[in-house]
Amino acid sequence: MSIIITGSIAYDYLMSFPGKFTEHFLPEHMNRVSLSFLVDTMDKRRGGCAPNIAYTLALLGQRPRLMGTAGQDFGEYRQWLQAAGVDTSLVKVVGDKFTASFFCSTDTESNQIASFYTGAMAHAAELSFRTAPEARLAIISPNDPAAMVQYAEECRALALPFIWDPGQQCARMSGDELASGIAGAAIVICNDYEFELIRQKTGLDEAGVLSRAGALVITRGENGCTILQGSTSTDVPAVTPHKIVDPTGVGDAFRGGFLKGMADKAPYEVCARIGSVAATYALEHLGGQSHAYSWTEFKARYEQHFGALSEVR
Repeated sequence: MSIIITGSIAYDYLMSFPGKFTEHFLPEHMNRVSLSFLVDTMDKRRGGCAPNIAYTLALLGQRPRLMGTAGQDFGEYRQWLQAAGVDTSLVKVVGDKFTASFFCSTDTESNQIASFYTGAMAHAAELSFRTAPEARLAIISPNDPAAMVQYAEECRALALPFIWDPGQQCARMSGDELASGIAGAAIVICNDYEFELIRQKTGLDEAGVLSRAGALVITRGENGCTILQGSTSTDVPAVTPHKIVDPTGVGDAFRGGFLKGMADKAPYEVCARIGSVAATYALEHLGGQSHAYSWTEFKARYEQHFGALSEVR
């Protein structure tokens, strides 16, 4: 099955400051701040919602197609993704921009000072699903808001089943934009905090979302997720990690696992279970793409927690 993954493509630059930011802010001079922090470490990681989702799908034996915009510095990232089994032929490189980047410094109290450079992501609306007529399933994950709305409109026009995954853009998008993405979606996926934002901005409760979309999946961190479809509600537990290293990309891994189940036409409960196992692998490693496993290893861990897995290959 040809699965199109849309969303942000980014680099994460994570730095650590061996002190407390708050000790360097002078209350009497807050009208004029000029500070520079000498950091001890910097870690550059491949990130972005779409590549994280696609990476998990590739680990699970699919060959997802990544659709997004990247900058002149995307060359090494493209090679990495292609080697991992991700089709990057639908990625547009914007030659005069850099790939979207997240710069974050964290102090010893877990306070953070961060900046996000949109870069090439601002051009995402220049892409179109009409260039991929063989697509059979898509996910619209956090990206340039205008592009997200456009993609949802195209999916409806093309009768292409899609998952609406507004994620962190719930805070930025208007109620009309969020409602537009919900309309006609096969599934809406969000965490419990994001759903509250959706509810406040659109006026749609769970029943309201289900009147416009096929199903609603609300993730709840260590408490697993809830699948709402029609008049039924099903809870799927999270998988206990062997260790907790980094939450970055955990939600994306869940979505990749869920899509794997959908590709094999498994029931949504099984899709969510696959997502839970995939999410735990990400939680046990640094970043969204530093873990790896074989299908045999993955299936064994699934069956340890949920029993026989016969619905997927």
